Amino acid sequence: MSSTSSPASALPPSSLIPNWKTIIFMAIIHLGALLVFLPGTFSWSAVGLAVTFYWITGGLGITLGWHRLLSHRSFQTPKWLEYVLVFCGTLACEGSVFEWVGLHRNHHIHSDTDADQHNSRQGFWWSHMGWMLYDIPAKSEIERLTKDIKDDKFYQLLNKNFIPIQIVLALLFYAWGGLPFLVWGIFVRLVVVYHITWFVNSATHQFGYRNFDCADASTNCWWVALLSYGEGWHNNHHAYPHSARHGLKWWEVDFTWMTIRVLQALGLATKVRLVDTSTATSIDG
Repeated sequence: MSSTSSPASALPPSSLIPNWKTIIFMAIIHLGALLVFLPGTFSWSAVGLAVTFYWITGGLGITLGWHRLLSHRSFQTPKWLEYVLVFCGTLACEGSVFEWVGLHRNHHIHSDTDADQHNSRQGFWWSHMGWMLYDIPAKSEIERLTKDIKDDKFYQLLNKNFIPIQIVLALLFYAWGGLPFLVWGIFVRLVVVYHITWFVNSATHQFGYRNFDCADASTNCWWVALLSYGEGWHNNHHAYPHSARHGLKWWEVDFTWMTIRVLQALGLATKVRLVDTSTATSIDG
């Protein structure tokens, strides 16, 4: 991808203004997860709830819905299913859908350059989560990069209400299973989904191997791929951003691609975009 306008250049963290709303929010979520060490907050049903919603929000929501469907349009679904998947992503509470999609597209345009908000060349911490704690210049690009979705009324609703939606979910969990469901289903689950998502920005630009000689530092990292339903095959993804399949080698397990195949078999995924692996130019030929 290439930019059609001058990018908003990144600035050294020391010259950026801290985003205190995000800092306080992240502190609350992470401190809330520490409640697991209190007596009476553990139950296997609560752990099961967290694991289930880890898949619903991180797998179906962020990976399948926000990333492969909405950000890259690597396949199409009926509008009702698109809305369901994007709503599941909203439950991951990773910010507004417009901001997430816009910043992800900006990352692909300027990957690992000064205009990339989580430029991995500024270090692991910065690319993992440090960049989120500041008011970054790349946010000025969001409106331009989300013109295809910004007028959707449903997305506008989710965009404004992702925090209230999470609060309603927390109240439902508490009413259903008390403090264990609240701690595991909200705080622990959010922290796990957050850091696994962030590993795709950090670890997969630091550790692993490369199938393709991209201009950025993207790598294929097997353990991130297993935790993130296939997102860890990041060098493959940067070589072919619009491919619905990220695991291009036979051993590169891609659970999200398997999900897309199931949807395709059910007639719910169409216009699936793929790369011809027999003609793709890899480093090893």
